[in-house]
Amino acid sequence: MTDKRPQGQQDEATVDLLIKQVTEGLSPAEQRALDVMDSATASADLREFERAAAAITLAGSAGAPRLPPALAQRLAVQADEHFAAISGAHTVQKVTDLGAARAAAASRISPPRAANRISAYGWLAAAACLILAIFGWLRPPLPTGPPVARVAAPSAAEQRAALLAKSGTLKVALSATKDPAAAGVAGDVVWDPATQRGFMHFSGLAANDPAVHQYQLWIFDGDRDQRYPVDGGVFDVPANAGEIVIPIRAALMVHKPAAFAVTVEKPGGAVVSSRDHVVALGALGATG
Repeated sequence: MTDKRPQGQQDEATVDLLIKQVTEGLSPAEQRALDVMDSATASADLREFERAAAAITLAGSAGAPRLPPALAQRLAVQADEHFAAISGAHTVQKVTDLGAARAAAASRISPPRAANRISAYGWLAAAACLILAIFGWLRPPLPTGPPVARVAAPSAAEQRAALLAKSGTLKVALSATKDPAAAGVAGDVVWDPATQRGFMHFSGLAANDPAVHQYQLWIFDGDRDQRYPVDGGVFDVPANAGEIVIPIRAALMVHKPAAFAVTVEKPGGAVVSSRDHVVALGALGATG
């Protein structure tokens, strides 16, 4: 008998085994039967089945986007039209293949099953293409505009200016002392008692070598013994710094700030300063 199938089209038995291999797996006997039938066309069809099954499995996976109702209805209509063209007025049933069932769970549409799996394959491939297109439609578009520049953190000078604009902030002028290291020093301290934050502002303060000595701020608190001012932190002045703004790091709560002093200390600072080298000094109420 002459084979009336179009060239390149598999017979129903081969297609049935290919679909089962993708969706359910084959028994040893069925695998041997498929091996006997194997051909270049069968191999190509198997790859198409696998792609279709993968797409439909993706559609049914957890977290996959649900098809919009209009697109889901479109998928069902296309299935009905496909089988009407193949089998005329034959009644169709719901397909139960594993991959198609998972797609149905995702889209709330159960793809119909034709009288044979050759017809089912046509709809399966069409459904897979539509699902992949839908996923592409649902995927957020890639940004096309210029990259958004990161906002830089405010500088110490900007933070100082913001603190000055805040109600209740204190500003104390710092003046040079008679210490030789204090020549040409001028500056001020900005301090907010509410937030315990502040900044030192200097011009003319000589650069230091941190391995030899460092500067240290002291805050005199009216509620504490004046012999033990609060440590405001050690800091360095780089060469050719000009004007500098330095954050204050108070070691203790300052209840009633009365005065501020800057001393020259050994590297790492002192617990209690001898006050032998005070280079800048300012008391509450002074202006600058």
